Amino acid sequence: MEVTAEKRELEFAAHKESEDRERVAVDLKAGLHPLKHKFVFWYTRRTPGVRTQSSYEDNIKKIVDFSTVEGFWVCYCHLARPSTLPSPTDLHLFKEGIRPLWEDAANCNGGKWIIRFKKAVSGRFWEDLVLALVGDQLDYGDNICGAVLSIRFNEDILSVWNRNASDQQAVMALRDAIKRHLKLPNGYVMEYKAHDASLRDNSSYRNTWIRG
Repeated sequence: MEVTAEKRELEFAAHKESEDRERVAVDLKAGLHPLKHKFVFWYTRRTPGVRTQSSYEDNIKKIVDFSTVEGFWVCYCHLARPSTLPSPTDLHLFKEGIRPLWEDAANCNGGKWIIRFKKAVSGRFWEDLVLALVGDQLDYGDNICGAVLSIRFNEDILSVWNRNASDQQAVMALRDAIKRHLKLPNGYVMEYKAHDASLRDNSSYRNTWIRG
């Protein structure tokens, strides 16, 4: 079973690489500036309460996808700013083919780094992170699945999702890259939580591992 799953993953990766090469060639021919990955913005607006898989999936809406620098700026300039969004709302930016769900095949063995921000500053840090992901500026970028900004009543929560929660070197290197790129001020605590733990306690942000 494991060999079959591994073979499928390798075949998917090879197919995706071939598609990406074709996409880049088409974009270059059109005089555009292709990104390393194609991305999708998603939006979730839900009523407060306990998360269930079916209700959460039903509320996730795809906004737009893009694969070039030009396409990104057209999309981004028309998106609502985080400060204008109601609570609770989630904005997701994920690589194409990865849904912003714990259960997705690309996410199920991974986890996320979490940073809590005051609402007055969260938009700036979110924008810095979006630009870093789109521009492939973070170390271990191939291990990153996407990022989420969760708009809440008293704070906003930014999280970066990675593929493999058991690879401690990659997990900690990603933490350091996020801190370095966002220039996080002293006093900000980063927390990590594996998605399988979220599935067990049905919570995104409680019961985290604090890593400083």
